[in-house]
Amino acid sequence: MIARNTILGFVLISQICVGFIGNSLLFVFYVYMYFIHSHLRKPIDLIFMHLTLGNILTVVFSLTPHIMVYFGAGNAINAVSCKAFLYIYRLSRAISICTTSLLSTFQAITISPRNSKWAWIKSRLSMCIFPSFLFFWILNMLIYIHLIDAEAPRTNVTMVGAGYFQSYCRSEVRNIPSHSFVSFLLIKDILLVIIMICTSLYMVSVLRRHHRRAQHLHSPSLSAQPSPENRATHSILVVVSCFVLFYGLNSLMTLYIFYAPQKNPNLYPITVILSSCYPTLCPFVLMKNSKIISRFYSSIL
Repeated sequence: MIARNTILGFVLISQICVGFIGNSLLFVFYVYMYFIHSHLRKPIDLIFMHLTLGNILTVVFSLTPHIMVYFGAGNAINAVSCKAFLYIYRLSRAISICTTSLLSTFQAITISPRNSKWAWIKSRLSMCIFPSFLFFWILNMLIYIHLIDAEAPRTNVTMVGAGYFQSYCRSEVRNIPSHSFVSFLLIKDILLVIIMICTSLYMVSVLRRHHRRAQHLHSPSLSAQPSPENRATHSILVVVSCFVLFYGLNSLMTLYIFYAPQKNPNLYPITVILSSCYPTLCPFVLMKNSKIISRFYSSIL
């Protein structure tokens, strides 16, 4: 058991290091471009900054307490820190899904043709970014603050029946959220995922039409070179695909653990790793598909 916990601890340490460094580098890049090279900044850069900030919080607050437990420091997690870790993790995870949904919607409207039904909102997109961020934070802070009283540090008592159970925290049976509240959270996340999928399908459709037109207007060598806007769209499509995949797997696993009559401790490490896969991989997907980011870091390294 000690060897198993040590291995899991090192796996999570490597994941938190990769995720924190990748998102921090991307965050620094966007801050640098936005405030130093203002002539190159774009409204979508603010969404990328917000997304990387949410990813950093998700990686740190989802993995840190588990690392403490796996290396024998779980006793340091008391009632206050248990509630704080879970609250900030849930909040940052919700901010991440909202921001990813906003990102895909923003890009879908940006690349839409001038004669599309979205044309009227194009000029107003930049004015909607900050109000959207404020709305995301206030809404999710109010939603998840109701779950604080339900959390307590984990004890050696085996938990049976519905409830949230982690290596460092558990839900108190008498304070378990109602089925209607859990259903509301599930419906909220499903709606955001549906928005991501619909906007992604729309972007794929627009890119295909653009590619067919480019083949008729240009030579094959020119049409084979994607524009910066197309590269940005491709990277966002990959980011959304990664999010839907890992979020779906993690949500299914979490729901199973929540409602399982008998808890299986072997499933907890899987949910922890899955919950941090998207925020860990996201910055590297964006870096790989951006020539500006690649040139920026190659010039300073």
